[in-house]
Amino acid sequence: MSDFSNALTVSSSGLRAQAERLRFLSENIANADTPGYRRKTVSFEQAFGGPDGMVKTGPVELGRGALEKIYDPAHPLADSSGHYMGSNVDLVIEIADAREAQRSYEANLKMFDQTRQMSSALMDLLRR
Repeated sequence: MSDFSNALTVSSSGLRAQAERLRFLSENIANADTPGYRRKTVSFEQAFGGPDGMVKTGPVELGRGALEKIYDPAHPLADSSGHYMGSNVDLVIEIADAREAQRSYEANLKMFDQTRQMSSALMDLLRR
């Protein structure tokens, strides 16, 4: 039964990590038009103290790419040349990353569900 428990633990750690990643991606998408906003990224690390394969999210990193320089002399943040700093969020990249995170989340969910079904089927066999 320990193998089933380990499989459930590993897949649930993947679910938590992808959910956290999706949260940061949605923050990036929501703030794409916010002046001075830097894209947030999160990496995954191996989680210790459990079965092999467990993951957790690492520290949040801010995008180091250059902020977009936008010309709008009427904007309240515009400098003397009429420019202000936009964000460094690229919506195409964020949406592609969100789809990848969603599919990874669904794969972890499928693994969790299949492990649960196998465990239930084994218990039914042992009862006979």
